[in-house]
Amino acid sequence: MRFIHSISALMLALGVAACTEGAPAAHHVTADPIALQAHLEFLASDELEGRDTGSRGHEIAAQYVATEFKRLGLEPAGDNGTYFQRIQFRRSHLVENSAAITITNGDETIALQYPKQFITGPNAYSEHDDVEAPLVFVGYGLVSEAFGINDYQGLDVTDKIVVMLTGRPEHLPSEEGAHLNSSKTKFAAERGAVGIITLHTPAREKVRPFEVNAMYQRAPSVRWLHPNGEPNVAYKNLAASAYIHHEAAEHLFANAPVSLADIFAQMEQGESPRGFDLGLTARLQRSSKHEQMSSPNVAAVLPGSDAKLANEYVVYTAHLDHIGVTKDLSQDDHINNGAIDNASGVSVMLETARMFAQAAERPKRSVMFLAVTAEERGLLGADYFTHHPTVPIQQIVANVNLDMPVLLYDFADVIAFGSTHSTLGETVAKAAGQFGIELSEDPMPEQAIFTRSDHYPFVKKGIPAVFLMTGFTSKTEGEDGGEVWAKFFAEHYHRPSDQPDLPIRYDAGVTFTQINYAIGQEIANQVERPRWLPESFFATQD
Repeated sequence: MRFIHSISALMLALGVAACTEGAPAAHHVTADPIALQAHLEFLASDELEGRDTGSRGHEIAAQYVATEFKRLGLEPAGDNGTYFQRIQFRRSHLVENSAAITITNGDETIALQYPKQFITGPNAYSEHDDVEAPLVFVGYGLVSEAFGINDYQGLDVTDKIVVMLTGRPEHLPSEEGAHLNSSKTKFAAERGAVGIITLHTPAREKVRPFEVNAMYQRAPSVRWLHPNGEPNVAYKNLAASAYIHHEAAEHLFANAPVSLADIFAQMEQGESPRGFDLGLTARLQRSSKHEQMSSPNVAAVLPGSDAKLANEYVVYTAHLDHIGVTKDLSQDDHINNGAIDNASGVSVMLETARMFAQAAERPKRSVMFLAVTAEERGLLGADYFTHHPTVPIQQIVANVNLDMPVLLYDFADVIAFGSTHSTLGETVAKAAGQFGIELSEDPMPEQAIFTRSDHYPFVKKGIPAVFLMTGFTSKTEGEDGGEVWAKFFAEHYHRPSDQPDLPIRYDAGVTFTQINYAIGQEIANQVERPRWLPESFFATQD
């Protein structure tokens, strides 16, 4: 019955198409709740088995999206005249029992236990790593001229292993702090370090226990490959890394001028500990095995109508992949269908594409629709696209990202991560206001969501971007949208229960789609391209 149900969803989608295709273009197009439902039910059906990157299920989903693009008359924007941008990936596994850390303090040698005292992951570049070097503590390991931070000041880390604290200072703004935190490897590598040891602090233990991190040690890491076959590993000189429990880290500070307990106390008081040589050496060893797989982005373009502005692009993104099939034998249902995450976002993007394609007038700028792969593996499909774009990167004026709109309540507001950094904030507010929806501030700044979805690779390339999400206010009296949102994350996020039988509000999906369409229309037709606000941290970042 599930197979019949999913095929009926596909036929329903095509049936909706058949009713509208060939009809005169309407002057006012509206989103169709039945089309949204049909797309979502097919993409989140059991037969697609969770759409894991590189899986048959994801390939079927990609074909479905490409077929929709073709049916709408959108031009292929992948490679070689197709809708597909095929990406080669390297999947890396840590070889069992190969990880080792030994610390040398004079005549004393101490071996740490894996995975109780430390954990590490595979290396995507090499198969065998063996690095021995002096240790240098570098505080949080951050550098920012804008915030007056240089944790490497006065320290020589060339050919050294740097030891750093997890996290970042509390005084940093959420989005800017998350961006800097994601650049720690870059800061270390640029200064000549050959390895990184990150300390799991007592503060971090309260948020995410060390043993939880250790549970995921068997999971492979994935990197995309350049067309020449090289893995996307920017800093090959960093040949070793490890994550150490704070109790085991005491061994690293045996000769330190400041005790580890005092450093943790400084952190609790909001101070940023200063760095120093640790006066001992460590040897980090591991072996990795590699295998190759491939998975496509799916891209299409609606050409703009203006002779000049048609060479500029508004890019919509939504990730098509999910996390596949779970191996938890305690569960009866093993398929992570990913209905909300992110069949909902892809469905909204497909319906947005239909609205653009069937509108009476084409927008002045061209509009690209990009269903990306491997978001769940680290934003890899979007990152590959921004490194190997199928249109000139400097001609992409904005990115509008759709990731997991929680369409489980009749939302009264939206949140647009990134809207405070560029003129896109005004665009989103104007678009939402047309439908009586308010634009709210980020209700979860501590989560730093701005750096955790597919718009972020565009931001790192200097392209203004917004990530649209349902807000926490409901139009329904007595309903708390924030509670509904939180309940989804607590009970269904990245679980088999994220499936089409959730009480999905397709009427709310219509409103969300209408806003999404209005945002793109505004960007595509305005005279000036979106720009970073002068005071934004991201206006000057590389």
